[in-house]
Amino acid sequence: MQALLKVTDLECRYGEKVILESVSFTLDKGEIACLLGPSGCGKTTLLHAIAGFQPPYGGCIALGGKPIATPDAITPPEKRHIGVVFQDYALFPHLNLQQNIAFGLKSLPAPEREARVRQLLQLVHLESFANRYPHQLSGGQQQRVALARALAPRPQLLLMDEPFSNLDMELRRSLATEVRQILREEGMAALIVTHDRDEAFAAGDKLGVLSGGRLQQWDTPENTYRTPASAAVARIVGEGSLLQGKLRQPDLIETEMGRMPLPPSVQAACTKFQIFVRNEDLLPGEHPDAVNAEVVDKRFLGSSVLYKFRLPSGRIIETTLSAELQFAPGSEVPLRINSPVIFTEHQRADLKQ
Repeated sequence: MQALLKVTDLECRYGEKVILESVSFTLDKGEIACLLGPSGCGKTTLLHAIAGFQPPYGGCIALGGKPIATPDAITPPEKRHIGVVFQDYALFPHLNLQQNIAFGLKSLPAPEREARVRQLLQLVHLESFANRYPHQLSGGQQQRVALARALAPRPQLLLMDEPFSNLDMELRRSLATEVRQILREEGMAALIVTHDRDEAFAAGDKLGVLSGGRLQQWDTPENTYRTPASAAVARIVGEGSLLQGKLRQPDLIETEMGRMPLPPSVQAACTKFQIFVRNEDLLPGEHPDAVNAEVVDKRFLGSSVLYKFRLPSGRIIETTLSAELQFAPGSEVPLRINSPVIFTEHQRADLKQ
């Protein structure tokens, strides 16, 4: 099956500064993908290049098998059949909801236009708000109107740039799930830019992790979390501590947090490793491979407690543990690593710890 969107070796620059380099991925019809990464990594530039707002310096973007952007030929944004939902929603303040949604449907006969607007108002659960204006809506409602307006002309692809960033955390995550359902009902392929991994996990069939202008990994959210391609990816998609490890025996790695067995899947030819320890990989309790860590601070979070531990090396690490486990500041707790993500030397990332 031919991919709906195919990005091949894309490079974008602002002047002499390289923003994106060697970016390649595909998106199938009806598939929802999220682009995740820190500020300044190139997420919005990539979205703008696909939309037609940013010319490529190198590579190719194809939609439906036809090139829409190369260094030598660029299809104008209005002819790409791509819908865009901006971060600030960009609703027309002087138009009510149904007029906002109908804005891109002027070429349709009035009965078809009105039917499409009614369908979309029902889809985003705003039928009773049809005559209200944007300033009379909540942030979440404005977001749904912006989505309906972008869906109205039935574009081949929908692009969303940080669509939930203006909302509070709880609403962001619930709306991410709701948007996914709306896109599913429309059968719409979408590419969503976000810096919130919970949004990315909730909304995406695929997850693209950008760092330093390069696409570090393009995979399902679950695979990206469980088997990150590098330490940079692991730090972006999960909370944890990055430790250094050395091979002391053929099947044993030594770290600041004690010893751990070398998994059979890891190349034994290496002698130095990076070990990414997530919260769920850190186990308190007596064990031959544990080290005694001092509790230097604790913060109650409801069902969990955020602890700061000082390791024997002097390093401070943070982790959340179940609230059922209570350790007093100043006490020593034996800690060990269980099934972390291990990176060999060729997977090491130039990333601050």
